Amino acid sequence: MQTTAVILNGPRDLGIAQLNVTPPSVGDLVIQVTHSGISTGTEKLLWTGDMPPFPGMGYPLVPGYEAAGEVVEAGAETGYKPGDRVFVPGANCFDGAFGLFGGAASLLVSGADRVTRIDPALQEEGALLALAATARHAMAGPGKAVPDLIVGHGVLGRLLARLTIAAGAPVPTVWEIDPSRQSGGQGYPVMHPNEDTRRDYTSVYDASGSVPVISDLIGRIVKGGEIVLAGFYAAPIQFAFPPAFMKEARFRVAAEWTRDDLLATRSLVESGTLSLGDLITHRADAADATTAYEKAFSDGNCLKMILDWKGHA
Repeated sequence: MQTTAVILNGPRDLGIAQLNVTPPSVGDLVIQVTHSGISTGTEKLLWTGDMPPFPGMGYPLVPGYEAAGEVVEAGAETGYKPGDRVFVPGANCFDGAFGLFGGAASLLVSGADRVTRIDPALQEEGALLALAATARHAMAGPGKAVPDLIVGHGVLGRLLARLTIAAGAPVPTVWEIDPSRQSGGQGYPVMHPNEDTRRDYTSVYDASGSVPVISDLIGRIVKGGEIVLAGFYAAPIQFAFPPAFMKEARFRVAAEWTRDDLLATRSLVESGTLSLGDLITHRADAADATTAYEKAFSDGNCLKMILDWKGHA
């Protein structure tokens, strides 16, 4: 069995290749991918070579952890059937390439416990479920507060704002320094940090991945306020200690989503509580992956690039 996959042979060395995939077992699904998303956070770091070491990481690798498709084969123990529409957070099924993420391919073999059924009506937007679950994980659970300030108006920042409003919490403020991303707020204000005079935020979520902004955020919180690191940071995080000391600042790192987050987010989307609309700005045929990845990483107008795998074996 073979798949057509995006291959990252090394930093800035990306193309398309045919790979053999491992045969499925009774607990596996074979999934024909229709759409996969390009992450401008973790995948960009893999592309530039700036990704900190992760267990199981190496080149060549198949990137991507945002894939939606249809089951074409279902093992006897999976509980799935051919035709089921599913979200797949990547796979490690490739012969000759690492599958640390492994979602950017036309055909995937995955354990059924990693796959989630989604509404058949969710076509390309089905690939956004991982980012939505990431936002939900940052906010939901004991001891967590919803944001009153969100830094960054990319896809993650927009999802954090939408989830905050969906929860019935006060409308958050969103910071964005790129003029091309300052539009598109759905019921919440988006502004440049220099336009914001507030210094009484209780819970600030950084979705930008910027280390320098953290020092500014310390001066914007109330005493005992919280800064949530919801982005991905390649550089060591540094800040001046005295301001943080005076504020008794609290820091929290938002980790990867869990399956519970994925299922809860799916329910929010299917009930209409959370919209995934107006987040995909660019689309490309999978055959044009090389230029699509470069555009996703270099064009500030590109919120989310989706690869279309339909028609690719």
